[in-house]
Amino acid sequence: MAGKLVVCGVGLIGGSFALAIKSALAGRRPHIVGMGRTRAPLEAALARGVIDEIGSDWASALKDADLVLLGMPVGQMAPVMQAMLPHLEPQTLVTDGGSTKSDVVAAALSVFGDRIGQFIPGHPIAGAEKSGVAAAQADLFVGKRVVLTPLPENRPADVQAIRKLWELCGARISELAPADHDRVFAAVSHLPHLLAFALVHDLAVRDNADQLFGFAASGFRDFTRIASSHPEMWRDICIANRNALLKEVDAFMMELLKTRVLLASADSAGLEAMFAAARARRDAWLETL
Repeated sequence: MAGKLVVCGVGLIGGSFALAIKSALAGRRPHIVGMGRTRAPLEAALARGVIDEIGSDWASALKDADLVLLGMPVGQMAPVMQAMLPHLEPQTLVTDGGSTKSDVVAAALSVFGDRIGQFIPGHPIAGAEKSGVAAAQADLFVGKRVVLTPLPENRPADVQAIRKLWELCGARISELAPADHDRVFAAVSHLPHLLAFALVHDLAVRDNADQLFGFAASGFRDFTRIASSHPEMWRDICIANRNALLKEVDAFMMELLKTRVLLASADSAGLEAMFAAARARRDAWLETL
């Protein structure tokens, strides 16, 4: 894995992975090839030293490659897999950084067929509201969790190789089944993003939007930070995981209705008890970070 690595989608995740590997394997000087839809981000990545070469086509990019990281939005995974498959060599492992796993695994099964063992799905939990290679940083994954969702067809040695690469980036590794992964992250990642986008949009389309945003302060900023995230990426995530996400939306609507009843009835004791329980659970979670 210290030879040639290909990063397709040199944005926040792909670019940070490249920088982290370069730092961890500085003595062995891995050669990193960047691939992508448009030239400008690749040229920016090359100028920053994130990648060593801009790939002109899959045939040359994949020649003698040890690893491919797919770092593009999940909606683009299938066509990229199809384009790379004819040139994928037997020793090359493929992994991804997609925020949903069931759809990505389904696409990989369809495209790779009997070569599915070369694809080890993954998800680094290290996103940020800023995107693009300009936001990439070598220490992005330090202390962060990376979830692998290995397939029955994966060789244990190959899963271990992907695990080791992420550990070199400073990450803590967990494993989940793809469907379990999607249920968990629908609740703790996808729903919060959906709510943040929805709240900002609700205020933005009001007649007095300028007044509202003019008085918004740190509480609004903190609550809505993730509404500055990449719209295309989060569109794809929400659509790909919509079944699990709809269940979370429905559950949250019920919780919001219960909260509305407490508020409408001026149930101060009920509101305080709910607030206290939420604060205690959040504070306990913060202590684990």
